[in-house]
Amino acid sequence: MIRGWQQNWNNKMNKVFTNAKEAIYDIEDGDVLMLGGFGLCGIPENCISALVDKGVKGLTCISNNAGVDDFGIGLMLKSRQVRKMISSYVGENEEFERQLLSGELEVELIPQGTLAERCRAAGAGIPAFYTPAGVGTEVAEGKEIRVFDEKNYLMELAFDAKFAVVKAWKGDTHGNLIYKDTARNFNPMMATAGRITIAEVEELVPAGELDPNHIHTPGIFVNRIFQGVNYEKRIEQRTTRPRK
Repeated sequence: MIRGWQQNWNNKMNKVFTNAKEAIYDIEDGDVLMLGGFGLCGIPENCISALVDKGVKGLTCISNNAGVDDFGIGLMLKSRQVRKMISSYVGENEEFERQLLSGELEVELIPQGTLAERCRAAGAGIPAFYTPAGVGTEVAEGKEIRVFDEKNYLMELAFDAKFAVVKAWKGDTHGNLIYKDTARNFNPMMATAGRITIAEVEELVPAGELDPNHIHTPGIFVNRIFQGVNYEKRIEQRTTRPRK
């Protein structure tokens, strides 16, 4: 009995996968996915490429935006794998805009703070919350409105996503994650919110090598982890100041 329990525990603790293809093996047609990143910053490049190669369709993608036409989630839109986008803006993606205006793609545009809070609420086990954002606009259509201190608030539901696919700078074999600079963005919130969380990292180290004080996402939230390869890290809009 003890040996059997130990073996089962060891299997659960073995979160390391070889690559993105193996890590996304059970993402299927019609699934709901959270995808970390903001524009092209901190996006799970390897997993997105693997999803394109796999060819799954009818996906609902929850992400701040859809990147650009030829990179990131834009590749999934181009190959018509996305049925619905839940995001805060269209961004620089012309194909996203075209599919939205033509009615080919179902789109739910929501305030960016609401997007973040719906992720956070899902991770915290909070089914719904009230926010003033969107009151009096199309965002509020069909939603419950309540008054607190003589101010209207609308009820928003926490997301319910089967998978959260995130990108981190460093991770260990127990699934603990560290993000770097602005690439942190939506990744920590989404990492806690998916029923199955898949993390790709630039550097994977043995458990115990990360400083516990620097860990942003505890490994208890992460089900699968792998070290990614060939990161392009494109910049959506490069803005520089002239040299003096």
